[in-house]
Amino acid sequence: MSETFRVGVTRDFIRPNGELGFGGAGVRLLERTPGIDVTFLPEHGGELRPQDVADFDALGVLGPRVTPATFEGNERVALVARFGVGYDNVDVPACTAHGVFLTITPEAVQRPMAVVNLTFILALAGRLLEQDRLTREGRWADKQDARGTGLVGKTLGSIGFGRIAQETHRIARPLGMRHVAYDPYVIAAVAEAEGIELVDLETLLKESDFVVVAAALTPETLHIVNAERLAMMKSTAYLISTARGPLVDQVALYEALRDRRIAGAGMDVFEQEPVDPNDPILKLDNVVVTPHALCWTDECERIMGESVLRSIQEVAAGKVPTNVVNREAADTPAMQAKLRRYRERMEQR
Repeated sequence: MSETFRVGVTRDFIRPNGELGFGGAGVRLLERTPGIDVTFLPEHGGELRPQDVADFDALGVLGPRVTPATFEGNERVALVARFGVGYDNVDVPACTAHGVFLTITPEAVQRPMAVVNLTFILALAGRLLEQDRLTREGRWADKQDARGTGLVGKTLGSIGFGRIAQETHRIARPLGMRHVAYDPYVIAAVAEAEGIELVDLETLLKESDFVVVAAALTPETLHIVNAERLAMMKSTAYLISTARGPLVDQVALYEALRDRRIAGAGMDVFEQEPVDPNDPILKLDNVVVTPHALCWTDECERIMGESVLRSIQEVAAGKVPTNVVNREAADTPAMQAKLRRYRERMEQR
């Protein structure tokens, strides 16, 4: 094993013009850190192959899939460091079985994603894009046709009550809204401490003026917002989808928006990404859309890079990383051997 801790970073950080995208997302921070050797992986075709990752101790992953095949014949990789909080592109059982930690960067996206949700709430409530179009088209006299919705006394509901949902409620509190959440796994005391009322999903959909979808994507939550549940929402309500596209049945949402059965939607994620430019949902004037990038701010990029670097340094020192998803991987003989080698290498320096 080489003296440096080798990190392979997925090539989707590099833009078509060759420049490093996403503000570097901390890649430059890794490159400047002594003891870490950073290399961009080859073109991956959507899935990391065994030959792509053979010579690395850790993988810095953005979009490509990490599958059981990725680790075939590999005894070296010890860490998959995901730049972001979602990890539906990573096969967690495969990581664990091969003695590989998976880490995420929850602290990097908690506030930025909450700001994304608040951005959509304010834009939809103020009918911002409609007001913008009226102004650009010289239709000054039509401005009363785009009258907004006040927020005091309205209900903000979140499907899910993890870090991002909690932060969304927290930063929206000064707006004078009622706050409710649905999450069958949340500890009631956590919601109570935040002043959030836990309700069942049907109640949330029927009573909320703004529904923020903030759940993790699992087989259980796939299309948790479907035609039946959209029909429960008020005709004046707005849906905000910023977690993972498949949480929402996009065809059903299109039909609800087209028929004005709900007032509008804000979408940063889609069932298929990149979204087809001809997708009919993009033709509607009551939906605000962004390309799964609204949380990419300098703040998010800085904290994300720091978080990934911390995970890499912890594993390189032979420790279990802080933001590990599969802590059980530490108990596998493969991982114990890797951590032991890293500790021995540190002692020899």
